[in-house]
Amino acid sequence: MKTNKNRHINTWTYWSIFLIFGILTISACTAKKQYHEDSGTVFHTLYHIKYQHDKILTDKIDGEFQAFNLSLNPFNTNSIIAKVNRNEDVEVDEWFETVFDKSREVYEASGGAFDPTVAPLINLWGFGFERRDSISQHTIDGLIEFVGFNKIRIENKRVIKDDPRMQLNFSAIAKGFASDVIARLLEREGVENYMIEIGGEVAASGKNPHGQCWQIGINKPEDDTERMVNKMQAIVPLCEKCGLATSGNYRNFYVKDGKKYAHTIDPKTGYPSELDILSATIIAPDCMTADAYATAFMALGVDGSLQMADKIKDLKYYIIYTGDEYGELRTMASEGLETLIP
Repeated sequence: MKTNKNRHINTWTYWSIFLIFGILTISACTAKKQYHEDSGTVFHTLYHIKYQHDKILTDKIDGEFQAFNLSLNPFNTNSIIAKVNRNEDVEVDEWFETVFDKSREVYEASGGAFDPTVAPLINLWGFGFERRDSISQHTIDGLIEFVGFNKIRIENKRVIKDDPRMQLNFSAIAKGFASDVIARLLEREGVENYMIEIGGEVAASGKNPHGQCWQIGINKPEDDTERMVNKMQAIVPLCEKCGLATSGNYRNFYVKDGKKYAHTIDPKTGYPSELDILSATIIAPDCMTADAYATAFMALGVDGSLQMADKIKDLKYYIIYTGDEYGELRTMASEGLETLIP
């Protein structure tokens, strides 16, 4: 009888443990998903990430940033792009090829206005174009010889240059692609509601913590060299999965004959472009595409941008450009987008 009693007690103990374990398992599986926030610095710029999940994913996000840093950060001496620029024998990875192929697409669509090989000309002029009076045509002609995305290609996982002095800088597209990379990571983890912003380039899906569309602000161009003013020109609601990027020289422009001109280098002439767009915001199915075309808009001006946009599917735009008088700002939005912006 003693043995049977022990068996009875052991049976109840077993079932009690089983029931407790089951309750804990059900509770864990039905744990309420919360919104989490991550922020920091990556690629010399700030990032902000919001996502809804039952776990904090900071470590996985950091790991993805580190991997991306070793591929496309030109300031990291160990990155693939840095080795390409030094003409080392290195195989490119899938991320590098993806950005390279998209750059080719936008380069051709923009007639060469978007060009990741223009870095030597940007470096020549310097920030703010303080050196513009001392730059000669001879110097510019010498640099243009090795500028042009049509002079570079990928063969068998290796970058082939027509001129070894050519340099690649994907800064006008890489932040957008980085936002896409983090978005894909979150989606692999089962996240449906998220907003990733890296240096102003945004990838978003689902709803914000208030159950509404994500609200993304567009800065108003201001005469503010000390960067103390931060007024909003418009708020763009993102209600579907997409990417948004804004390219603009909000405080980095010059005035000539009473008109503002953005600090954009024309890769064909080597000189600053005298164009009317001060800010271009693009919405596309992914942030990499939006980022690249936002830069292309800045390089083409209003007329050239509209001609290009008419040929591209699933591209929405909101541009701020100069009017006929000094200080006058005008705006233009693509069909369908103007009704969304308050």
